[in-house]
Amino acid sequence: MSSGALPLLGAPTASGKTELALRLAESVPLEVISADAMQVYRGMDVGTAKPSRRERRRVPHHLVDIVDPAEAFSVADFVRLAEEAIRGVLARGRVPLVLGGTGFYLRGLSQGLPAVPPVDEVIQAGLWQQFEERGLEPLERELRTASPADAERAQHNPRRVIRALEIVRRTGRAPSAFPRPKPAFTFDKLVLIPSMEALEPRIEARVEQIFAEGLIAEVRRLVERYPERLTATQAIGYKEVVAHLEGRITLIEAKEAVALATRQYARRQRTWFRREPGARRIEALALDAEAAVRAWLEGFAR
Repeated sequence: MSSGALPLLGAPTASGKTELALRLAESVPLEVISADAMQVYRGMDVGTAKPSRRERRRVPHHLVDIVDPAEAFSVADFVRLAEEAIRGVLARGRVPLVLGGTGFYLRGLSQGLPAVPPVDEVIQAGLWQQFEERGLEPLERELRTASPADAERAQHNPRRVIRALEIVRRTGRAPSAFPRPKPAFTFDKLVLIPSMEALEPRIEARVEQIFAEGLIAEVRRLVERYPERLTATQAIGYKEVVAHLEGRITLIEAKEAVALATRQYARRQRTWFRREPGARRIEALALDAEAAVRAWLEGFAR
């Protein structure tokens, strides 16, 4: 294997990342380091479009199914475990392909994380109470006022917004203002940015597919097993089905809400990846870019 930088491939939701990885593995001895904030959770399979067990037997995927939904999991946890997984893959003489759509994870791994103070449980408890009482928007507004960059990085994720605000309130400094230690590895970054015209029909098809494959039953099991409201159930697809199970919206409205939220998320991802520092961009769906991605990736196996 060539020395130096390692491959990192980012792409929006529904762009075909998993299928592309399976096809690339036919000619490149790769293992996937998954950078997906929701696929880390056990029991959240359908709604996250998680690679199946059969697919993971074909191509090893690291950082999938590693924590229960009730467990806390931070970007710092991701970076630590991803670096451990990368070392293991390199020791086996294989190519560690960092692959995912969670830009916050990809950037933390490739640029290092700010050396922020440890969690203050008391301040966080107060912020979580505000979230339960008034929702996310007031907290996001406060964070945007303090640091627009940190608000963008949070990507409407309640846990990230609350963690960032906790740091702001206790230190008077935004997380991004803290120094960043040098990352353990350097990466050659490639991002796919398909058009929304290409993504939208795939998003609509995925929404129909996850409901057909049992999303409602999956969410019901999570709610029954974890009656306290988990951060994980704020994920797209899960919070909308919770609203349906509670009788607040119809099934049709739940599907429409999931499709809308997914489209909005894809737009935010496209904006994020366009701004990814040092990344090369291909404006195509994953399989449409297969030849170019394969040629890029094969360079890491030599």
